[in-house]
Amino acid sequence: MKRRTFLQATAGAALLPGALFAQDKYPSKPITWISPYGAGGSADSRARQVGKLMSQILGQPIIIDNKVGAGGNIGTEAIARAKPDGYTIGMGNFAPLAVNHALFKKINFDPVNDIVPIMLIEKGPLILTVRADSPFKTVADIVKAAKASPGKLSYGSGGIGGTHHLSGALFEHVAGIDMIHAPYKSGSAAATDLLGGQVQMMFEQMYVAVPGVQSGKTRAIAVTSKTRSPILPNVPTMAESGFPTFEVLNWQGIVGPKGLPADIVKMLNAAGNKALQDKDLRQKMLDQGNEIAGGTPEQFAALIKAEMPKWGKVVKDAKIEPE
Repeated sequence: MKRRTFLQATAGAALLPGALFAQDKYPSKPITWISPYGAGGSADSRARQVGKLMSQILGQPIIIDNKVGAGGNIGTEAIARAKPDGYTIGMGNFAPLAVNHALFKKINFDPVNDIVPIMLIEKGPLILTVRADSPFKTVADIVKAAKASPGKLSYGSGGIGGTHHLSGALFEHVAGIDMIHAPYKSGSAAATDLLGGQVQMMFEQMYVAVPGVQSGKTRAIAVTSKTRSPILPNVPTMAESGFPTFEVLNWQGIVGPKGLPADIVKMLNAAGNKALQDKDLRQKMLDQGNEIAGGTPEQFAALIKAEMPKWGKVVKDAKIEPE
C-alpha cells in the first residue's frame, strides 16, 4: 500500500471538524467591544476596564468601539446585526434593553430575540438629592409639598427616557404627585442647575452624587436600591421612606448577537466572571456605590425580561416620548 506523505495526512486531517477547530481555536484574533455610549462615560469606562482584564484572560486584544446615538439604540443595533462569531460583542445597557422598546416608536432590534446576554457586570442605584439648604429633609416632605402645590416642584434629568427621568416619573406615579420634569443635555448640566436652584431635586447616579453629598453641597434624601448603600449608610431607601415597590437600578452587562454559539458564550461568561474578581476593579465599582454582579447568561436574560414590562408601563403611564 502506498504510504501517504506528511503533508497529505495533515491536509486530510484539516478537513475534519475537530482538527479545524483546533487550528482556529477561539479567540484567534482581536475582539471588538461595542459601547453604545460616548467615550469617557460610565459605560465606556467600565467597558475598557472589564475589556482589558478579559483580553488578558482570553489572550487577544479587546478593542472598544463607541457607536453612540438614539439613546443607545445605534450601538445596540450594531451588536445585534454583527456576525455571531464571537469577534463582536458589546455593552448591554438598561435603556436600550429595557426601556427604548416602549419609548421609541420603532427600534431596529428586538432586545429579547436579537441579543444574547452573556453576563451582567453591575447594578447601580441612584440617590434622590436636593440642595443642602433645601427645606426638604425626607421623601415625605417632598410629597407633602408636591401635593400642596401640584405642578410646581421640578426635578432635573440628563435627558428624556434616562434613569434620572424614569426615576422621577416612577416617583410621581407611586406617590400620586404632579411635578415638572426638566430635561437637560447631560446629567452634569442638570446637577449644575440643581446647585443653582433652578430645579428642586434630582435622582442622580450614586457615583456622581456622592462627592456633592460628602462635601455638603447637596443633601441625600433617599437611595433607589432595596437596601441601603454602604457608602451612605445613614440614607434611607425609597422603600423605607414609604414606597415599598420603588426600586431603580441602572445596570449594564456583556451581550452578543443572536446565534452566538453556546461554547463561545460560555467562554466569554467565564472570562467576564474571572475579570470581576480583580481587586482593583471591584474596589472601583464599590467606591461608586455599585453592586458587583457576574453570574450566568440565564440570570442576565431573566433580569432583562423582568425589567422590560416594568419600565414599559412607566413610560406608558407617564406618556413619555423621545426628544
